[in-house]
Amino acid sequence: MNTVSKIEHWADTHHPQWIDFLRILLGLFILYKGILFISNTDALLALMENADLQFVNLGLAHVVAFAHLMGGILIAMGLMTRAAVGVQIPILLGAVLFVNSQQGFLSVSNNLEFELSLLTLILLFVFLIYGSGKFSVDHWMKKHPNG
Repeated sequence: MNTVSKIEHWADTHHPQWIDFLRILLGLFILYKGILFISNTDALLALMENADLQFVNLGLAHVVAFAHLMGGILIAMGLMTRAAVGVQIPILLGAVLFVNSQQGFLSVSNNLEFELSLLTLILLFVFLIYGSGKFSVDHWMKKHPNG
């Protein structure tokens, strides 16, 4: 049994049910941020305008928005949770390390963006370990393999 299987087995046997509701809220929050990115792409581009490659920034803005939309839905539903979380982690690492560092860590002017980004990143790591839980599409599919 490899390390990943051992971690997955431990997480499945030690998974409290209340954490499923936290996963759903996290997914809905990420979906909300994706909707905000789409509705206000100019604000996202303004955060990234220090770089010289504007087309790369525009492409990155669209990738982040799409990843948040799809990842938020998948995490909230509990479908392919670990894969969806794995896609979100680099985005949130970038938000915590690069975007918020330009504005200043823990500054009053960024309206708690750093703290929300850091909390979201920590929760993503939690669900990378714990997975989707019993209130999820993944769990339902394990229990009903033939449909």
